[in-house]
Amino acid sequence: MLDEKTIHIVQSTAPVLKEHSKEIGKRFYQLLFEKVPDLLNIFNQTNQKRGLQQEALGYAVYAAGEHITNLHALKPVIERISQKHRAIGIKAEQYPIVGETLLQAVKDVLGDTATNEIIEAWGKAYGYISDAFISLEEKLYEETKQQPGGWEGYRTFYVDRKEKESEEVTSFYLKPKDGKAIASYKAGQYLTIKAAIPGEKYTNIRHYSLSEAPDKDYYRISVKREDEHDQAPDGIVSNYLHDHIQSGDTLEFSAPAGDFTLTDDNLPIVLISGGIGITPLLSMLNSVVEEKDPRKVIFIHATSNSQTHPFKEHVMRLEESKAYVKSYICYTSPTEEDKKAKNYDKEGYIGLDFLQSIIPTKEYQFYFCGSIPFMEAMIKALNEWNVPKENMHYEVFRPVAMLGEE
Repeated sequence: MLDEKTIHIVQSTAPVLKEHSKEIGKRFYQLLFEKVPDLLNIFNQTNQKRGLQQEALGYAVYAAGEHITNLHALKPVIERISQKHRAIGIKAEQYPIVGETLLQAVKDVLGDTATNEIIEAWGKAYGYISDAFISLEEKLYEETKQQPGGWEGYRTFYVDRKEKESEEVTSFYLKPKDGKAIASYKAGQYLTIKAAIPGEKYTNIRHYSLSEAPDKDYYRISVKREDEHDQAPDGIVSNYLHDHIQSGDTLEFSAPAGDFTLTDDNLPIVLISGGIGITPLLSMLNSVVEEKDPRKVIFIHATSNSQTHPFKEHVMRLEESKAYVKSYICYTSPTEEDKKAKNYDKEGYIGLDFLQSIIPTKEYQFYFCGSIPFMEAMIKALNEWNVPKENMHYEVFRPVAMLGEE
């Protein structure tokens, strides 16, 4: 445990670190990659260029300091990060160099304000928090390796088939090259790919949600092509998969991971997806149906129009065949054909009024996934409805502070 003096220093200086969090994050990664260039093969360089990883790190440092006496309050953050660390292969022996680099970044950014006493206190705090991560991650590594069909590190899979789901989304059905059993997973979890792309200096690692129910003899990921626009560059890995990977080609994946999974209670379920956020929620929907889960499910999907709407017919068939499944469609930019066919339920964005018009009570478990603005809008709406925080669950496809915390 940390002594009272250390706790006081860390908590009193946490707001200062928050104020300079972006600069600290930027300096940290600059120093880290200078010290350990091999880590460039692990961290998402697109997120680095966009400043997302730096922003997320800065928030995590501040939050850790603020909650240093109550790490339970950070349990969702710790569990989520630990799952990703296990998926990409972060090991205990890497933590000391990270801690050393983080303290140097704080010193470099804050200058004389970061006294030796402050740096020493944060060093103790980092050691305390990193122990929590290491302990949890060691358990995850062991569980992953020992489970039926499990494996350590990356395993070679071949593309059994490739199917286009919409103008933007393509599914890849993956089977193990060694022909042996594959690990099961919980609906909502993801696979992590390690892609060696011709012309790219570094290995690219990405997480892709599994879009099918568990316990098949294959895995399925459904990937959206990410073309360049004002907010983001081309999706290096997604476009490589779309343009170059065909049936029979091989790819490297680590075992399924993630903490975005269904709860075990008896409350009915609302699944709300925006764009490619449909993938983990479709896995959940399929899982509920295949397991003959008695809970009622309301499935809501928002996208531009029918041309960008993957799995539409599949969800409609489930709704027609299962009385406990009800689905709704929101198009922000319906085509003229969509308007003539009246093949959607709402034009525009999902808001609280719409949710309350189709969901009879707030006594549901709410799961949602999509862009950051989409999920912030969902959190705002559900908060206005006074939905308990513990009944709101979401997945984030990029490094980010916990939504709705600030």
